Amino acid sequence: MAKVNIIYWSGTGNTEQMANLIAKGALGTGHSVNVLNVSNATVVNAKEADILVLGSPAMGAEVIEEYEMEPYINEIESFVKGKKVALFGSYGWGGGEFMAEWTNRMKSYGANIVGSITVQYAPESDESMRCIEFGAKL
Repeated sequence: MAKVNIIYWSGTGNTEQMANLIAKGALGTGHSVNVLNVSNATVVNAKEADILVLGSPAMGAEVIEEYEMEPYINEIESFVKGKKVALFGSYGWGGGEFMAEWTNRMKSYGANIVGSITVQYAPESDESMRCIEFGAKL
């Protein structure tokens, strides 16, 4: 059983829905799961996780949220080397290209990326199942 910490930022609730669905899938496989809004997360939450799951919607010009998630990523970049990291997020416009950039960025810090998932807008029926399955595969 792995300790999974899911840390996310959500403005409209779409990414928060994804976090909870991913948690549901991970809990179903027996993992210990902690879901935290990034405003309540600490560096310790990243360090202690066996699997760190990070979530953000695409903002502006297809970037992660800039005022809370971006500073958090900067804080933990030295702690993710060799750590299993999964990424998720929602987007409304564009094609979700922010995820490829975020994945490459985390790889450049030495993170072992174990998966990523994006959903346009809110997770509906099929997307909800994809999120649950994503969590179960962690």
